[in-house]
Amino acid sequence: MAHVHHDPPFPSRGAALAALICCLLAGANPALASSDRGTFSIVAYDSVTQELGVAVQSKYFSVGTDVPWAQAGMGAVATQARVDPSFGIKALALLSKGLSAPEALRALAATDSAWDSRQLGIADAHGGLATWTGSKCLDWAGGEKGADFVCQGNILAGPAVVQGMAKAYRETRSEMAERLLAALEAAQAAGGDKRGMQSAALLVVRPSADRPQFTQRYIDLRVEDHKTPIKELRRLLEIQEGFHGADNHFYYAEQYAAAGRADLAARERERVGEILHRALAREEQDASMLNGLAWACATHDLYLGDAIKAAERAVSLEPKNVDILDTLAELYFRQGNTTKAVEVESRAVSIDPKSQYLKDQIDRFRKGSGARQ
Repeated sequence: MAHVHHDPPFPSRGAALAALICCLLAGANPALASSDRGTFSIVAYDSVTQELGVAVQSKYFSVGTDVPWAQAGMGAVATQARVDPSFGIKALALLSKGLSAPEALRALAATDSAWDSRQLGIADAHGGLATWTGSKCLDWAGGEKGADFVCQGNILAGPAVVQGMAKAYRETRSEMAERLLAALEAAQAAGGDKRGMQSAALLVVRPSADRPQFTQRYIDLRVEDHKTPIKELRRLLEIQEGFHGADNHFYYAEQYAAAGRADLAARERERVGEILHRALAREEQDASMLNGLAWACATHDLYLGDAIKAAERAVSLEPKNVDILDTLAELYFRQGNTTKAVEVESRAVSIDPKSQYLKDQIDRFRKGSGARQ
């Protein structure tokens, strides 16, 4: 169901809060710093991982520059239609001060002379959600709110675009980035932006004490100008998760295990298996990516069978790469096949006979002890 929202005036929470809002929203008239964007987007929050994310597509150059905004522990925002990019920063500032998503939306409305031409989606870090479609947004325009997401769009082929986004996000069983991208794919399949396609973006943030960069960019991908931007965004996500996904998920698995959350640790490790499976299924193969995934699995003694397939494929692409041969040998060793491990490592030594490390690896395999980390 599509909705055009007309929220009640911003509720009074005292003089201090009113002063805060005036301070945060002070500045030039937002109507003077904005321009029209036809767009569809989805904003979401995962209560388990505490991830926040935004995905967007538009027949407009570099939509990722203006529309998606997110900060772990605060919220995520999509600002579109007659877009004012400063609304992203302002909304996050309001959320950081304790306002909920609906309250932040009303605060923005209170100082905006062009509110009827705006479209926004907001999710806060406590599960609060808000979506707004102004009455002057170009048809078709509307939004839908789910249990943990909001989706919205303007200049669309029809309401089926928003409905398709919502259905795909609800039904996709994977991590947030995959669910957000599935929502974009469904929206495009339903007609998308009726002007066509040009750019797309995917932004996911995630809390982390040890890796603070994740609080602003856990996944940050943009397609600036492309005939099929969502398809290209899918390709980029596969590359990103192939190079970085395994390490990231193993990191969070360790964090959850240390906190006594074995169930969540297992879920993170399962995500690595999914990434490995998708990497093996890709038409476009990259030896470095396959090797990295295989090595990550080797060092965690997980998915050794598929990891061997990945390493073997990497070897077929770069047969004289001693690092890849070493990964394959390590996998065979951890699988219990010492003969194959020594055989493959010996091939590496024949390519680089001066490497003492490779010779030490053969000795370790033959002794059957001392896992390399």
